[in-house]
Amino acid sequence: MEESAIKTSGLTRSFGSLTAVNHLSLEIRKGELYGLVGPDGAGKTTVMRLLAAIMEPSSGEAWVAGHSVLREGERLKEKIGYMPQRFGLYEDLTVIENIIFYADLYEVPQRERPARIERLLGFSNLTPFKGRLAGKLSGGMKQKLGLACALIHTPEVLFLDEPTNGVDPVSRRDFWRILYDLLKERVTVLVSTAYLDEAERCTRIGLMHKGRLLKEDEPVKVKKSFAYPMLEIWTGDARSAAGVAREADGVKSVTIYGDRLHVAVERKEAGQQLLTRLHDAGLTVREQREILPSLEDVFISMVEEK
Repeated sequence: MEESAIKTSGLTRSFGSLTAVNHLSLEIRKGELYGLVGPDGAGKTTVMRLLAAIMEPSSGEAWVAGHSVLREGERLKEKIGYMPQRFGLYEDLTVIENIIFYADLYEVPQRERPARIERLLGFSNLTPFKGRLAGKLSGGMKQKLGLACALIHTPEVLFLDEPTNGVDPVSRRDFWRILYDLLKERVTVLVSTAYLDEAERCTRIGLMHKGRLLKEDEPVKVKKSFAYPMLEIWTGDARSAAGVAREADGVKSVTIYGDRLHVAVERKEAGQQLLTRLHDAGLTVREQREILPSLEDVFISMVEEK
C-alpha cells in the first residue's frame, strides 16, 4: 500500500434500498490532486466519509496513507485532514482562536505551533485578519480558514468536499493556488466538485454518477477519449435549435452554452444534415466548427448513454 496514498477495492455503501457508492475501485498516487466530479447525489460526499473512516462501508475495503479504514480508523485520522462541506468553524471565536482550537484537537506540540500557525496564516492570506471573528469573514475567507484548520497537524492526505461551493470566483482562484502549493509539498489531495471547469485543474479526475465511477484519467485524456465528433454551433435561438438537434438522426447529445450549442454526432455527415435541418426550420447558423469536447460534454454524453 506504500505506493498509493488512497486505494479502494469494491467499496460500497448502501442506505436501505439506495446504493450511494457502488463497488468503487480507484487508486490515487502520493502527491496527486485527484478530483471526484459529479452532480449532487453522485456519491462524492459518501466516498469522502468512507475514506475518512467517519462511516463504515457496507462492503469492500479502502486504505488511506497505508492504513485500513476498516481496522485502523483511529490511526488513520492522525494522517488525514478532512474539510466537509460545512466545516466546523466556531463563529464566535477569532481566526487565530479557531486555529489554536484545532491545534489542541489534533494535539499539535506547543513548540511547533508558532511556526505552523504563522505559516498557515501567510499561506492563506489570513494574517491581517487573525483577530477577526470567524462569523465576520466572507465565504471565501471562511473556506481558507477551514483549510488552515485542516492542515494544522500537517496531514499526508487531505480530503476536501466541494470546498469552493458558493464561493466567489476570486476566492476560488486563490483556493486553488493554495492547493497547488500543497502539491509541491507532496500532500495528496482528494477534492470533490460539481464544477467541471475546476476539474480541469486536477492531475486526474474520476467522473461519478449514481455511486459509480464512469471514467477516470487526466482531464485532457478524458476529453480526447470522446468517441464522437463534437460541433460547436452559434445560432440566434439556441433553445429552439437544441430542440431541432435532439430530434435529428445521428445526434448523440446536445448541450446549450448561452448562444452556442455543443452537439455530439455519430459521424460528420450527421453534422451536415443537422445544419440543413436547422436551416429548413428557419434558424440562422452564424458559425459552426468542430471542437474538442469539454468535460461537461463528455460527462453529459456518458450519463445520457447510461
